[in-house]
Amino acid sequence: ADWRTAAAYLTLAAVFCGFFYLFQAMNLFGGADAYALIVITACIPFHPFETISGTSPLGFFPFTVLINAVLINIAAPLAILLKNLIEGNRAPLSCLFLGFPVSGEKIQNEFGFVMEDIEEGEDGRLVRRFIGFTESLRRIIRGERRIYTKDLRQHPDEYQKELTLYRKAGRVWISYGIPFIIPITAGFLTALFVGDIFFVIMKAIAGM
Repeated sequence: ADWRTAAAYLTLAAVFCGFFYLFQAMNLFGGADAYALIVITACIPFHPFETISGTSPLGFFPFTVLINAVLINIAAPLAILLKNLIEGNRAPLSCLFLGFPVSGEKIQNEFGFVMEDIEEGEDGRLVRRFIGFTESLRRIIRGERRIYTKDLRQHPDEYQKELTLYRKAGRVWISYGIPFIIPITAGFLTALFVGDIFFVIMKAIAGM
């Protein structure tokens, strides 16, 4: 029945909005990213018209937008890996996909999250440790904020110790800082006109 379909869409939209808000609260999404997805979910829960690739099997427009955004965003780590390999940068494999080293003197002018814990030992030597994805997730769950270069730029007085260590380190690894709102925008436009990219890829592989 139509009312059951409408109720299902409303329930799904409410669940998605709740998840996006929760991800923002846990710093997994930026505020603008989460609210953009919430607005899309609330205003366009289903495809407004048939796309170039036909009707999406998912049927839920915000999910198609999110999947498209994630697939588009995958291109960035591959480009970062290539950059690190060409420049000969050395780090754990996962970090080679997610970030790159920048000048410690100018780190506050970059965009991204700091991927290293740097401390100074009693002998004056620096002790450095990469912060992997799992460790980052644990810190987020514990409510610990990651160091964002924007915070270093806007609140230098609060990060005097860190800035001093970064300058002494010379080069510091940061994650790439492409705002997810850019892939979301691209995901929205492709979902609106092209359709579900993942579905298109699967159809091409299957030769349909």
